[in-house]
Amino acid sequence: MTVKRFIAGAVCPRCSEMDKIRAWRSDEEEKQYRECISCGYEDAQSTKIEAQSPELPTRVNTPHTSEPAAEEMVINFIPNPGTTKH
Repeated sequence: MTVKRFIAGAVCPRCSEMDKIRAWRSDEEEKQYRECISCGYEDAQSTKIEAQSPELPTRVNTPHTSEPAAEEMVINFIPNPGTTKH
């Protein structure tokens, strides 16, 4: 026997009633179900974990192939002579 449980705070997508949705899981069919007891709305989702597609290569996740074009330079900051106190 499958136990159907109410989901606290859930809102029905069809009738917008709160606390009228109950859910249960069927391990034989590998699905999760939910239904609204107010309007009869029903929904099913698969519980199978499918392989994810590989991440698309972007400029953010690909390693740098060459060195930066600019050379390293040392910058010396000289204090403003008008604000120094002697």
